[in-house]
Amino acid sequence: MADEMDFETRLSDDDHQALKLWLRLLSCTTRVEDQIRQRLRADFGTTLPRFDLLAQLERHPDGLTMRELSKRLMVTGGNVTGITDQLEAEGLVLRETRADDRRSFIVKLTPQGRRQFKRMAATHEGWIVELFAGWTPTQKTQVHELLAQLKTHLSKDNAP
Repeated sequence: MADEMDFETRLSDDDHQALKLWLRLLSCTTRVEDQIRQRLRADFGTTLPRFDLLAQLERHPDGLTMRELSKRLMVTGGNVTGITDQLEAEGLVLRETRADDRRSFIVKLTPQGRRQFKRMAATHEGWIVELFAGWTPTQKTQVHELLAQLKTHLSKDNAP
């Protein structure tokens, strides 16, 4: 992303510190995500949403319903259906009818899908390590702790 496209660069010294911090977090998150998207496409011919769906299924070997996948991925059911259709056609996932609800499916990784995801996940972890190499271990710990505090604060009933 070019600096002129970066919302953070439009700030002035008079802007509120919290706004500056929010935009810095957003800018960094976007840059990391863009790198991951590009690398997934170049190295594995896949997309971040497909990787994320496979990651959810890896964490849940008994499978997840389409509704659960949609909730965990924070996308619409239609998006999950489209991605699942593609992954099923490639032999990476399968759908099984639920015994307790014949209208609902459980989506699971196939053995091929599990193998492919493990390769992608190992490479992905290396990319993340590389992208955060600009910080020392101590700095990473400090930032992690600060963000944990923010997450706790945001998790409280702060809704208007």
